[in-house]
Amino acid sequence: MGGLVVSIVTTPFVQFWGRSWNLVDIIRAATLLALHGLCLFAPFHFTLAAFWVAAALSILTGFGVTLGFHRHLAHKSLRLPKWLEYLFAYFGVLSLQGSPIEWVSTHRYHHQFTDTERDPHSPLKGFWFSHMGWIFDSTSRYRKNGGLKNVEDMKKQWFYTFLHRTYVLHIIVSGALLYALGGLPSFIWGMGVRTVCVFHITLLVNSAGHIWGTQVWNTGDLSKNNWLLGWIALGEGWHNNHHAFEYSARQGLEWWQVDLTWYAITALQAIGLATDVKVPTESQMRRKALKKY
Repeated sequence: MGGLVVSIVTTPFVQFWGRSWNLVDIIRAATLLALHGLCLFAPFHFTLAAFWVAAALSILTGFGVTLGFHRHLAHKSLRLPKWLEYLFAYFGVLSLQGSPIEWVSTHRYHHQFTDTERDPHSPLKGFWFSHMGWIFDSTSRYRKNGGLKNVEDMKKQWFYTFLHRTYVLHIIVSGALLYALGGLPSFIWGMGVRTVCVFHITLLVNSAGHIWGTQVWNTGDLSKNNWLLGWIALGEGWHNNHHAFEYSARQGLEWWQVDLTWYAITALQAIGLATDVKVPTESQMRRKALKKY
């Protein structure tokens, strides 16, 4: 364990060197570099309107990832009407974290091979690899786990196949709309600042969520509950809870564990739009507890 922490702290970016880069990796690196560069201009193009555009899109795309991509599509923790399922999935697309098919495939492999060499963003390769280095190593990732073979359920649905094939187009159109409706400030804040913030908050669950925090469940991996991530990642930071009960729509299992995505799910459930909502039973929690429950 100590050796892992040392590796996490002392070897950032080492995975970027000494290997070949394919065109997809280069485009992704260039896109992320451009988005981060865009943020440098944010202080010089600040307006309240642009700020609120970024804030609103952060919430919508954040729930698109946490509720749409993660709890619904990846883990099937609840059921939604198709129109609402597709709406949340589209919000997730606008987070610029990949198509629903690609995102869900990666996440399912993460749970299948958690914290091993076959984990797509394994912390065994260091903090920066688990945070974002894995994004620029698509050849290795797909070679290790066989590509998109674990999302056949989604590949059978035309909507997700369509989004996968036209993903880049939706990003370009969303950026163009922001510029057309709000000029350069809306583009910088809505496309740059918002995307980078949501992006890194999501990735911190992969990296920091397997390093810093507490473990209360016997999961056999390095997943941690991190209260700060619990707040800023819409409830995704209760990561040890999630790995213990990955099928659960609720990740903040204690009353004090803030889980905004769960609150949104309960609201949808109250009006009949979310059904078959899964949560762990008392007996399931007793079996997983590291201490007396």
